[in-house]
Amino acid sequence: MTTPDAKPLTYDEVVVGRRSIRGYKPDPVPKALIKEILEVAMRAPSSMNTQPWNFYVISGEPLDRIRAGNTERMVSGVPQSREFRTGQAFAGPHRDRQVGVAKQLFAAMGIARDDKDMRQDWVLRGFRQFDAPVCVIVTYDKVLDGSDDTPFDCGAVTTALVNAAWSRGLGAVINSQGIMQSPVVREHAGIADDQVIMKSIALGWPDETFPANAVVSERKSVDEAAVFVGFDD
Repeated sequence: MTTPDAKPLTYDEVVVGRRSIRGYKPDPVPKALIKEILEVAMRAPSSMNTQPWNFYVISGEPLDRIRAGNTERMVSGVPQSREFRTGQAFAGPHRDRQVGVAKQLFAAMGIARDDKDMRQDWVLRGFRQFDAPVCVIVTYDKVLDGSDDTPFDCGAVTTALVNAAWSRGLGAVINSQGIMQSPVVREHAGIADDQVIMKSIALGWPDETFPANAVVSERKSVDEAAVFVGFDD
């Protein structure tokens, strides 16, 4: 993270140092700063320069209405209506990694395995966009629905966005809970009918006293992930 009088971070320092932030200060984020971040993020590569992404940046009372609507519907058992397909439940090593980071977060927050109330509260934080002062909804043009390149491009711009935010002292966490009740999001964010809701990003100034913000998720090694072909050792 940086402060106004700090030396700017290098690219590697931003990428390696960035963490998912799940606890925020209530301080507002200037609109001009968010526009600056978006301008940087939108230099992300896209397939044949299609640039399928759009952003709905929400704060204040509209965001409070989304939080309330998401929470009320989930607590009352309304089925989720996420527009971007979720796929099958994770299994094998992918499930192991999912469980692993959950254990890290619960340990940091002091949430016991059998503490149902605290676990429920943790889940609901996601539907409240982690109480961040800003929520960015990433959408893509519906005319491109069904193209595998489109979500790939949206992933690229989202990664660029959270890294650009981090380099300016802002924290973020990419999440799906905030858009699982899509009618609520569409109503209060005014999302156009020609857009598909893909992801949400909680954004704001990190609360450094929030224990989960210190969690650094584990990553598999390059040797596990990469296959090198045609190289001389």
